[in-house]
Amino acid sequence: MGSLVSKKQLDALIAQVDTSVKAGAKILIGGKQPEGLEGAYYLPTILTDITPDMPVWKDEVFGPVLPVVTFTDEAQAIRMANHTAYGLGSQVYTKDAERALRVASELKAGGVDINGTSHFKPFNPFGGYKDSGIGREHGTYGFHELCQIKLVSQTK
Repeated sequence: MGSLVSKKQLDALIAQVDTSVKAGAKILIGGKQPEGLEGAYYLPTILTDITPDMPVWKDEVFGPVLPVVTFTDEAQAIRMANHTAYGLGSQVYTKDAERALRVASELKAGGVDINGTSHFKPFNPFGGYKDSGIGREHGTYGFHELCQIKLVSQTK
């Protein structure tokens, strides 16, 4: 795992995690800088007991932090995923291909990867919905700045 982009980003990430933990989030693993390593490094971190008022939910987290949130049904999962000012990328994991495409179509994100497929290719558009990014770049759609495009990728 590489370094974060800057010390400023590391400080922001530490503040997001610390504030969330003080508000009740639990650290399952990580949650700190590695010892004996210079640079803007942060250990891969998994957090649980997340609520919508915590920074790791409501703000974009640019670092190796995974807030785990539970849900009871598909509709609630979609509402929760869309309950943010941001929408850069999303992941859907399911054995049901029809469900995966249905959920992907409802997510307000610029890219949706299904079951770990990566859409990062130079010819695919990249950009987000809402407050994530400004327009699209890469590929043909990079020229269509006024369109709201969604990429859904799936492995068969």
